[in-house]
Amino acid sequence: MKYSEIKIGDQAEILHKITQSDIEKFVNLTGDDNKLHTDEEYSKSTPFKKPVVHGMLGASFISTIIGTKLPGDGALWFSQNLDFLKPVRVGDELRITAEVIKKIDKSKTIELKTDIYNQHKQIVTAGTSKVKLVEVVKLKAKDEKINHIKFALVIGSTGGIGSATCLQLAKDGFNIVIHYHKNKNKADKLKTEIEKIGRTAIIVSGNIAAMDDVIKMKVKVMRSVEDLSVIVNCSTLPINNMSFSDLDWSEIKSHFDSNIQGSYNLLKVFVPVWEKKKFGKFIAITTLYTEQQKSELLGYITAKTALNGFIKALAFELAPKGIRLNLVSPGMVDTSLIADVPEKVRLLSAVQTPLRTLASSEDVASAICYLSSDKSNYLTGETIRVNGGQIML
Repeated sequence: MKYSEIKIGDQAEILHKITQSDIEKFVNLTGDDNKLHTDEEYSKSTPFKKPVVHGMLGASFISTIIGTKLPGDGALWFSQNLDFLKPVRVGDELRITAEVIKKIDKSKTIELKTDIYNQHKQIVTAGTSKVKLVEVVKLKAKDEKINHIKFALVIGSTGGIGSATCLQLAKDGFNIVIHYHKNKNKADKLKTEIEKIGRTAIIVSGNIAAMDDVIKMKVKVMRSVEDLSVIVNCSTLPINNMSFSDLDWSEIKSHFDSNIQGSYNLLKVFVPVWEKKKFGKFIAITTLYTEQQKSELLGYITAKTALNGFIKALAFELAPKGIRLNLVSPGMVDTSLIADVPEKVRLLSAVQTPLRTLASSEDVASAICYLSSDKSNYLTGETIRVNGGQIML
């Protein structure tokens, strides 16, 4: 954000839920293992009765809001005063706010009111910040944002369908945002393959079921990419054959997290970007088994059925804004996800398919690429079936 664009009264906020992992990381980084913050038994003997989160851990998110929101890139934070008013504990949901209260034109400096609230709307930390806006030297064309070619963000890029989609989209002219959750080595190798095709690839990571991770992904993407036109959610979990008597709710929930929560978070964060340019495409992977029932896949089928309803309902709502949402529905695909499926089951599935073969990752990727292209601009709320003729409607 440029200094000239900032006005007194401008505001921003971010949210963060404090976890035990936050405490452990802060202790490892700073060495501050004060028992008041880390020892449950010790804390019982203090007026606080429970461990108190380090004050500077919470205050560190002031740096986040200044560096990423207000004013964002180019912010040089050089002064801060703080009053710690109430204790913060693990589980507290913090709302970090910033408001411009003063501008100094000569030095291009702004003063911010920076307050942190808990879930009870109580101010736990109050303060003011002084931030200087650093002038940015105009970059040469080769160093500017890579925005001449459309970008596609592929969630679950390191899986079979995800990696095939990345490579086909790159061949079709897209630059790629590679996403991974745990497998960085595969993401690095995929980046090299895409660059050999002559396209640009950047890498992001995170758990799409966690909103904080998705927000961080968006910040990284939007710093490098101006024209993110397509998001493909290829994220899914291994398919475990499990009878209802053996099924635990956590198994169903894990599929909901990957399919519904993940898609919700992605759309919640990126739809506002697409609304501004009145264009965007979101493609999700569903399954044949929402239409052709199969036993012992209750968690998987339940989540995919919910995903179908979610995508179609939202497609109807967002269509007037130029945003298209579609589904690709494969049958059994020959990927690592079915590694635990018995060979005879795979062979039977292939025999029952009119085309007498299982789909490949490339078969599914081709349908995704069509929905990503301008050739499909009049489609929304649709499901493209890639099942070898098992369902013909």
